[in-house]
Amino acid sequence: MLKDIKIIDFTSLLPGPFSTMLLADLGADVLHIVRPNSVVAWGTNEYLLRSKKVIEVDLKDSTVIEQLYELIKGADVVIEQFRPGVMARLQLGYEQLKKYNEHIIYCSITGYGQNGPYRDRAGHDINYVSLAGLASQSGSVMEGPLNNGTQIADIGGGSMYSAVAILAAYIHRQKTGEGQYIDVSMTDTSLTYNALTIQNYLMKAQIPQREEELLNGGTFYGFYQTKDRRYFSVGSLEPAFRQSLCEALGMSSAIPLSMSMKKEDIYSFKKLLQAAFSAHNYAELLTIFSRYDACVEPVLSLDEVFKHPQIIARNMIVDVKDTIGNQSKQLRQPIVFSNYTTVYSQMVRLNSLTDY
Repeated sequence: MLKDIKIIDFTSLLPGPFSTMLLADLGADVLHIVRPNSVVAWGTNEYLLRSKKVIEVDLKDSTVIEQLYELIKGADVVIEQFRPGVMARLQLGYEQLKKYNEHIIYCSITGYGQNGPYRDRAGHDINYVSLAGLASQSGSVMEGPLNNGTQIADIGGGSMYSAVAILAAYIHRQKTGEGQYIDVSMTDTSLTYNALTIQNYLMKAQIPQREEELLNGGTFYGFYQTKDRRYFSVGSLEPAFRQSLCEALGMSSAIPLSMSMKKEDIYSFKKLLQAAFSAHNYAELLTIFSRYDACVEPVLSLDEVFKHPQIIARNMIVDVKDTIGNQSKQLRQPIVFSNYTTVYSQMVRLNSLTDY
């Protein structure tokens, strides 16, 4: 699907490699540049580097830089994830590479963007979602924000937005012949995830508070503990689903209460819900809700996820073979196309840039 796109990838850790994995899964030709002794960082490289060519080079070696200039002439995209200014000091900045390929698309992923007082500041996912206001809306009044077990800013902000931006710039270049520079700030992109609250703030100066909003504890939407200390997610927002929720739990008399948006009624209904969930164990509730369409689902461990019939039916695990026939189990590319089938392969290590 993207077989004509050549990408030279200087990224590391998670955001950039995940982005170029998405593009490689769709057929892009990705050359991933790694620094000496960094190939096994994070322990995820079999997954993140699949379907890519990988080479370890010293970017401070002038001979390597000259070889890279030759590769840039035939490349479509460069993506990097250093702090602002680092690539320019290595003689690999956008303005420098434009001299060798004026049509190049150059994407930089950073925590805070290429300008502003935080441009050179270190950060991680937890910092970006904090500065973007997301953490201020999570958790509880008593305990504060939650630690997310997944990377919201890294993947949702860095990986996804950079992949979209690269493809948009590529389409633009097909129409105009123009390359361009792309500045992806994971703080900026995380800010866009305030989609349900941002306009109320911008237009009415309404600041979202913990346990006051539709999705963060201000309603019965949330998690409920079972008798055997498991959890179920309840998302029964629409009236029809609220009715099904109440009927499933033998609480038909509470249907009118569930429809009320008064704070005291919401609080009362949440207490009734927790009492109802606490009266049943996990297995019982699975059976109960299998008969109702109520937007209620169990909280699964990863082991349970891959035994779930829906995940099994979607064939979410693939076996990826390397060049000598060994296999590793990995998540498949999650989008299903009617006219494209992803072909997976293990990363191919190159000995020299001239092998590419």
